[in-house]
Amino acid sequence: MSKLKIEHGASKTRWVLLKTTIEEELSADIDALCRWSENDRKYVVNELLRFAITQAEEFQKYKTGLLANTAHSIRDAATVPAASKAVSTIATHPSKEEPSHAS
Repeated sequence: MSKLKIEHGASKTRWVLLKTTIEEELSADIDALCRWSENDRKYVVNELLRFAITQAEEFQKYKTGLLANTAHSIRDAATVPAASKAVSTIATHPSKEEPSHAS
């Protein structure tokens, strides 16, 4: 099992608002972690969530599958227009080997 590491005085990052409520006991522990680490509450909460998410093996497998499916879908979408373009080029430009129908 890996260890949770909260750095003292960590730098600022880009934040997104997450509206939620937590249990009073958890809130008190988070406040204590903030005082101990000299960090903002939002930083501590993010580190705790990041740690918990990386430790959830089943979720990590699910996430990997989602990323693989998304990459596969993007790759498939990128090849469809190229194939369509090739077909339309063939249809509009007959090859020289085709017999002429001139009378």
